[in-house]
Amino acid sequence: MTTTGTDQTIAFPEGGYRYARGVFQYSAGVAALPGFAIERVRFQQPVPLEEGFDVIAAHLGAIGRPLAALCACELRSPAPFSERGFLDFNRVYAGTLERWGLVRGERNPVARTNVCPRIGAPATPAFQAFSYTVPADDDAAPPSFVVSGGGEAPDGHASYREVMVRLGDTSPDGLRAKLGYVMTEMERRLAVLGFGWRDAAAVQAYTVHDIGALVFDEIVQRGGLTTGLTWHLARPPIVDMEVEMDLRCARRELALSWP
Repeated sequence: MTTTGTDQTIAFPEGGYRYARGVFQYSAGVAALPGFAIERVRFQQPVPLEEGFDVIAAHLGAIGRPLAALCACELRSPAPFSERGFLDFNRVYAGTLERWGLVRGERNPVARTNVCPRIGAPATPAFQAFSYTVPADDDAAPPSFVVSGGGEAPDGHASYREVMVRLGDTSPDGLRAKLGYVMTEMERRLAVLGFGWRDAAAVQAYTVHDIGALVFDEIVQRGGLTTGLTWHLARPPIVDMEVEMDLRCARRELALSWP
């Protein structure tokens, strides 16, 4: 792995992508290296975590791609975790990536979103979608990338609660502050990868609160809604966190039934 000098990302050549450094459970985002593109597969129904990894391995093998090509995971969980529960889950999740040779020490190149649907939540943590790289020689196509999900607290602290924006405040002003922080963090991650809002083909927001009145001021006017907004009625994965977002621009998107 080498750090690129122009955009502050770290190249992961065996996977065909580069990534923005995050925390041990996920990177802040990924972008395809030259000669590669990112494809995304969405499951029709969430697939339990262990089976999901097996399906991903089988899919990558079937298309002739190594396990290292996995670059982003989209998870769904039954309910928000306590901070201890979140850490325990992350160690299990990252353990598979370590066995696959992707996670090395505390460096994890794979981007991730993990949220908790209000309706139709899975019984156990599960995969909703995943992304991977494939060889590509179409230089005219737009670059492909995935920005990891982020909520209203910075990563890398001993406790999310200690740094959460407007902890416990779900008033209109509180939600505005939370959404504003999340938008700023999405912009930061985009910039590290070398992109901006107009490069995003999909912008997803996750919250169970009504943010409709905030969309124009906090998202549209910041340039973050050129291709529309997908709003999921879901909670972030940690108790008391209220808003999360992620972004992507995949070269191709597929649907896969399971089992």
